[in-house]
Amino acid sequence: MHQPRTFLDNFFLVIKGLCMGAANKVPGVSGGIVAFVGGFYEEFIYSLQKVNSKALKLLLNGRFKSFYRYTNGQFLLLLIFGMLVSYFSISRVLDFFLEQKELFVWASFFGMILGSIYYISKDFDHWNKRTVPLGVLGLIIGISISFLSPAKENDNLFFIFFCGIISVSGMTLPGLSGSFILILLGNYVLLLVDSVNALYDTFSEVFSGDFGFMDNPKRMQTLKILSVFTLGSATGLVTFSHLLSYVLKHYKASSTAVILGFITGSLGVLWPWKRTMYKMDALGNILLDSNGDKIVLNYERYLPNLATPETWWAIFFVVLGILVLLLLDWYGKNRKERKQIRTAR
Repeated sequence: MHQPRTFLDNFFLVIKGLCMGAANKVPGVSGGIVAFVGGFYEEFIYSLQKVNSKALKLLLNGRFKSFYRYTNGQFLLLLIFGMLVSYFSISRVLDFFLEQKELFVWASFFGMILGSIYYISKDFDHWNKRTVPLGVLGLIIGISISFLSPAKENDNLFFIFFCGIISVSGMTLPGLSGSFILILLGNYVLLLVDSVNALYDTFSEVFSGDFGFMDNPKRMQTLKILSVFTLGSATGLVTFSHLLSYVLKHYKASSTAVILGFITGSLGVLWPWKRTMYKMDALGNILLDSNGDKIVLNYERYLPNLATPETWWAIFFVVLGILVLLLLDWYGKNRKERKQIRTAR
């Protein structure tokens, strides 16, 4: 039975959803880290696990209140609402800053991931002969993923469904960036830029009473792709949640060790000092997607030049990112202590 949430708890849950949505959009950042650091990762996984045959039976029998309670509906709806709002607001702001101040954005996230490694590891005292190799394995896999070469774009619907299943891993597995996986699969622009923008434009037109998009074959195809991707994502969420809830329940120390290694390995993706490599034609011109955005292929990393002011500003943002996580840690501890005092009274 879940404890009743206050209005403030619900408000912060939406904020956490906003942060998860924004994190999922940025290549190299995992929404699962937000859940892990935010202290609601296990509840998130266990709530998704409740979307099962019993929940379906309750829904089909019209027992909506029982379905809502059984699936921890308030928690999931507020979190998902925050994520959806993020995709049409914060993620667009992030796109702007990635275009204008890319180094500082990467530096901030790099600092946040460093802070999250401290946050997760500070209370983890289960290092032993079993967990150390698992941590190293997670580290190796995390580093390896960051240096893979991307595939070409593929709009086959079966492949799109598969992309949905794989990309949602960033929400359920801390350290594994779903958006970066989509870059490797070649479909980041198609699924997280073109499709999301097409949906945004469609909503804008519908609210203004314009249904002309229905006669636009390209728009309808993009919306179909987004629908299949969403279906794949939902399938992946439910599937992964069942697997992870079992693992967390029976092998918590081992899974935390792998996650710690994985997050540390993911720092290779987030290394701030890198040049974005764009898709080019035979003449060396940068290719653009349907919205006029440059198509990202991968990143070329380099060592920072300490003689430039820009480098020191980037280091400042790394430190700022770490401080944000330390502040969240401090806030979480104080909030927990206040709750314990209120309960004791």
